[in-house]
Amino acid sequence: MKVKIQTTLGDIVVRLYDETPVHRDNFLKLVGEGYYDGTLFHRVIKDFMIQGGDPDSKGAPAGKMLGVGGPDYTLQAEIKDGLLHKRGALAAARQGDEVNPERRSSGSQFYIVWGQVYNEGQLRQFSKQMKMQMMQNAFNKLAAEHRAEIMQMRRDRDRAGLQELQDRLVAEAEKQVAGYSGMTDEQMRIYSTVGGTPHLDGQYTVFGEVEEGLDVVEMIQNTATGAADRPVDDIEMKLTVVE
Repeated sequence: MKVKIQTTLGDIVVRLYDETPVHRDNFLKLVGEGYYDGTLFHRVIKDFMIQGGDPDSKGAPAGKMLGVGGPDYTLQAEIKDGLLHKRGALAAARQGDEVNPERRSSGSQFYIVWGQVYNEGQLRQFSKQMKMQMMQNAFNKLAAEHRAEIMQMRRDRDRAGLQELQDRLVAEAEKQVAGYSGMTDEQMRIYSTVGGTPHLDGQYTVFGEVEEGLDVVEMIQNTATGAADRPVDDIEMKLTVVE
């Protein structure tokens, strides 16, 4: 299925992935209801991405803070290996891990990736950081499972016990990520040629990609912005299903 995003700067056609059916079907439902019509690309960061889908942006006066609106539901994450944050990727916005550990997506807000093209050295550094992040995530999950035990040790001021438990959890986290080598060859190829935002892989659900109008995405990401990265001149959109 494809959706046309008509904007004041031109049209963008995105193809939705069948590998992410929850996001695909929700996006099509909202498009069919006219939910997005009149909304803005309310957050634009050059060399990074353009974001829209906040219903509160419809007719929003200049200076109004945007970015927290949406329907009264979120979507289960559909983060899939191989669906990368390459230039032109369509992905779902979400709240941060601290309040959203399941990485559930916003019911309506989305972003289109622009990003950058990286050299081999930069990508190897990203790969190292990604493995460290995976290690940290594994440790945090284990620590959460032992929270009651940790809190009791702190109350008892059992430093030796805390250190022993920490060492055990670190060892277990290292064991869990032992088979992860960082970026795949495909990621290295994509981000050194097409470009994108590799540090977002595995963090947000990618559910489609731009098939036409990447030049329009480029124009939008280059637009002048003000407070909270909102474009100075409103970029309104209307969405329709085209296939």
